[in-house]
Amino acid sequence: MPGIRTLRKIQMGKETTAGTAVAATVIYRGQGLLNDDRVITPVEEDIGQMVDYPRAYIPKLDASVVFDSSPATFEQLGYWLAAGIEGVAGSQDGSGSGYIYQHDLANSAAQTPYYWTIEGGDNQREDEMEYSFVESFTMNGAADEAVMVSGTWRGRQATDAAFTTGLTPETVEEILQNKGKLYIDAAGGTIGTTQKTATWLGWTLNVVTGFQGIPAGDGNLYFSSTKQVKPEVTGELILEHDATGEAEITAARAKTGRLIRMQWEGSAFTTAGTTYTYKTLQINMAVQYTDVPTMGEDEGNDTITLPFRIVDSDSTQLQFINVPALTALV
Repeated sequence: MPGIRTLRKIQMGKETTAGTAVAATVIYRGQGLLNDDRVITPVEEDIGQMVDYPRAYIPKLDASVVFDSSPATFEQLGYWLAAGIEGVAGSQDGSGSGYIYQHDLANSAAQTPYYWTIEGGDNQREDEMEYSFVESFTMNGAADEAVMVSGTWRGRQATDAAFTTGLTPETVEEILQNKGKLYIDAAGGTIGTTQKTATWLGWTLNVVTGFQGIPAGDGNLYFSSTKQVKPEVTGELILEHDATGEAEITAARAKTGRLIRMQWEGSAFTTAGTTYTYKTLQINMAVQYTDVPTMGEDEGNDTITLPFRIVDSDSTQLQFINVPALTALV
């Protein structure tokens, strides 16, 4: 039967041993395509012909999954954070229903992600990609919309396989931008102290994780190990051109560091925890603005867009705290 667009799916399973493929345990609630990125190199040669012989070689196996922008959920955003920031187990919030997953971008050492086996395809064909990690991702939010996530996962090869059967989509809850709160404090202060109300219009966070495969000669065309090089994290805040906006323009001019917390809450847990009563996503970061913005406009409303980069300040760089009602990510 020919492939059908509506029968595409992505399934994932967390690997016990990095690079050893496992059966999928969850269906990803979004859209993406698994790509075979193997390199095929034709050979140029002088053999007295106008048309080349069909001679080529494959020096490298590689694969990726490019995920389209889709609503982030408390239940599945953790896959991105565990594979792109830091692989961590959840800890129960007291005796509550929530489990706390804290993913830190370390400053003095490389982090270790969780690795995944990803299955992708449709009713005609399924490929499998093992040793998968997040190469880069983007999160963003705008008023009256869900927080969105997109990006690229990298794996070592695409192999013809068959979907793990018997899985059904898990229940997820979208993270909604209008449920978010923004806190801005000066470097040297305490992050999360000063909420900025009636001003936050949107944001973007771009993360190049620094994780990469190492193409060492060890008998395989695919990478057999990974490492983390310097991550690159940039973004922007979109604010009303009000007193808060003016204060941040002043900070941009002075190159003053800022401590920023963005936090969203969802539905209440069946049993409240010691720290969290609701499903929660919190992003903590130390930033320096990289440009002094000019005024923008949105349907007659004056706005400002503040581009920033992540810096080290007050032992803060970039931290994600995600609190779903999940004892484990899968």
